[in-house]
Amino acid sequence: MGNNELADRIGLSPSACLRRVRRLEADGVIDHYAALVNPSAIGRGTTVFVEISLVSQEESKLDAFEAAVATSPSVMACHLMAGNADYIVQVACADVADYERIHRTHLAKLPGVTRIRSSFSLRTVCNRTAHDVGS
Repeated sequence: MGNNELADRIGLSPSACLRRVRRLEADGVIDHYAALVNPSAIGRGTTVFVEISLVSQEESKLDAFEAAVATSPSVMACHLMAGNADYIVQVACADVADYERIHRTHLAKLPGVTRIRSSFSLRTVCNRTAHDVGS
């Protein structure tokens, strides 16, 4: 939304609104801006959540895995976890056959991987991109 619309919505003048937005950007509260793409429209309508366990928690193993997974174009998110798996990786793909290709050519070849467990999303119930900062 543009600055004028935002200013109207929150009851500030456009110049005061812009100053606040610039301060939020400078303070790192606003990290970046992005366009949200409909995955189905680009042929990646299937989401797979992948639990990955590594052979070791050694820092060099974690660093090597993280550097490699960040280069995979199908990986949308990767989180270091506490619990059963070392990482949870979110993969966007076309379908089951496409995921099999990604699994064989990317995920299984990541450094230090000892176990991969995949779960297919049947449907997205909610997927927020905005944080509630009012509470």
